[in-house]
Amino acid sequence: MIEEEWRLHADLFGGRRFGAFPAGVAVVAAGSFWLLASMGTDTAAIAAGLHVLVGFFGLQVGTIGLVGRDAMRDVLGDVTLLVFSSRTLPISWRRLLATFLLKDLLYYSGLFLAPIALAYAPVALATGDGVLAVLSLWMTLAGTFALGVSLSLALVGLASYHGALALVAAGLATATVVVSGVDPITLTPYGPFVDPTLGTVIAGFVPTVLVATLGVALFEPVERTDGSQRIGPLSSYARAIPDDTGIARRTVLSVARSSGSVWKVAFSMGVLVVVVVVLLSELARVTVLEPHFGLALGTFLGLGGFTTYAWLTQFEDPREMLRYPVTIEQVFASKRRAYLALVLPAGLAYILLAAVWLPVAELVVAAVVFPGVAVYVFGLTAYVAGLSPTELLFDTPLFAAFGAGLAVVAVPLLVAALATTAAPALTVAVGIGIAVLAGLVGVVLAQRAGPRWERRLRE
Repeated sequence: MIEEEWRLHADLFGGRRFGAFPAGVAVVAAGSFWLLASMGTDTAAIAAGLHVLVGFFGLQVGTIGLVGRDAMRDVLGDVTLLVFSSRTLPISWRRLLATFLLKDLLYYSGLFLAPIALAYAPVALATGDGVLAVLSLWMTLAGTFALGVSLSLALVGLASYHGALALVAAGLATATVVVSGVDPITLTPYGPFVDPTLGTVIAGFVPTVLVATLGVALFEPVERTDGSQRIGPLSSYARAIPDDTGIARRTVLSVARSSGSVWKVAFSMGVLVVVVVVLLSELARVTVLEPHFGLALGTFLGLGGFTTYAWLTQFEDPREMLRYPVTIEQVFASKRRAYLALVLPAGLAYILLAAVWLPVAELVVAAVVFPGVAVYVFGLTAYVAGLSPTELLFDTPLFAAFGAGLAVVAVPLLVAALATTAAPALTVAVGIGIAVLAGLVGVVLAQRAGPRWERRLRE
């Protein structure tokens, strides 16, 4: 499977371009570490943030559980790939899934996590941590990635086949661990990184193995035949979207009828909220900084729009659109309406939920920053990747262009969120100004994306 994964990506994106991808990851990571270190962030905070982000990446990869059943039927049809060999070979689906997850762990540990760990080496050596700290970081990042993937699959399995009561039971079990006084960090692979002893290694990695076993046991990627998804009030909501072509309404209904429905949008954004809370709380604890949660929350929620964009376009073939009396420009305009119809309500709902712990002033800032960043993400993704955003993940030139485009907006906003201690009013004003300007740029990019991709498609 590892060999086939590499051959597939090399064939799709070009051997040399794809082979350069780890180097691109290392350069981006090294630049990020240098920027954080120059701002006075210590290695402990950098490592903690890395584990949070890698855990988030694992959760996102694990959302195959939300699209796997649809992808099998709608995208791949009846073709037989290695991961679907249980249809023709005497091997169980669960064994194939377990092997597939192991393949992903090994593959991405080398493709993504090893370059990140190597990029961390100069920071670790400069602070006297040594080479073993780099190796420990790599191993615990791999464990964190595995935990994220397994947790996502387990949650999807619980929600899809065992109802809301199972999810409530899982939530109660988690709350029991927290209330009991046990530090949840010690039950994750990050625990051994902080305190590398035999006891912490066992406590940190055994839960990951248990969650992975649970996820493989619960997840079933077979399309159900007991009727279509019930979309309820979403049908009326889709009809209310202003759309001359009907593509926006069809897109929203397609997401609603797919596995996970629109709840996968809420789930992916909820993960981002957790990332913001954990990451900034840890920074506030280990540094003298007082981060502005409103700026950071609005920025992260806006950046999370990329996942929703990928879901909106996952079953689209641009050539099929040429059969209909619509232009590609109209297609992108409709996709933008569908994108905003899903992203904005979900993001604003989380901002309202944040009122539990954030003051009103920070909520207002988040509500202003979030739409601008979300619109920018749509415009940038549409202009750079068109209707095939997943190519950004492995096409090195596209990844570099997209990453640079995001960094132009995300880095100043996050720096502003961390710099409010020195000049609160000025940094908040600058952050809001950047978000508004980014939104305007996103509108322009979205308008140019249609003509650009129509021209390239016809060529």
